[in-house]
Amino acid sequence: MFNHAIQTPTRQLLQQHNLQPAILRIEPVIEKGVEARLADLEEPVAQLADALAGVDAVAFTAGSGGGSCDDKTLLVDLDGAVKTMAAAQANGIKRFVMVSAWQASNRENWADALKPYYAAKHYADRELMRSDLEWTIVRPGALTDDKGTGRVDIGEHLPAGKIPREDVAHVLLGCLTTDGMVDKAFDVMSTD
Repeated sequence: MFNHAIQTPTRQLLQQHNLQPAILRIEPVIEKGVEARLADLEEPVAQLADALAGVDAVAFTAGSGGGSCDDKTLLVDLDGAVKTMAAAQANGIKRFVMVSAWQASNRENWADALKPYYAAKHYADRELMRSDLEWTIVRPGALTDDKGTGRVDIGEHLPAGKIPREDVAHVLLGCLTTDGMVDKAFDVMSTD
């Protein structure tokens, strides 16, 4: 599930691998020729489950956005993620890739100004790990709209950094198409 505007490189990636996003909240994506099913993460699980019918895997990339209030952060980044997990389970979908946040698993690295965001990501990640889903958690650094370089560093405790959204899309695709990525959580950053 891609719950963010699909940029051209990401859309091309999906098309190259014959993948389609299942849920998009942002209507302009439909105008770009991407098959989409509209859903709202604040709606009941049953409606999300209806939207996920026929989907093989979920890549949860939703985020409330940097300018959101704490209430929206909880509703989207935590509750929306947990409801999407439940909707996936209701449809028998086993594979679930979560886009989290750099060091969401390490409270000592949470910026004071972003603590509600980090807490939401942290507990959504924990719920995913406790589920019976075949999960992968990708924790990117600060996201940019720069062109991807295809060069990333993946690890448990990477220093703070940035990464283009395009490179994150490639990592997500790799997680979905490469064996051995289940039950893994890692940080990802651009590298030289």
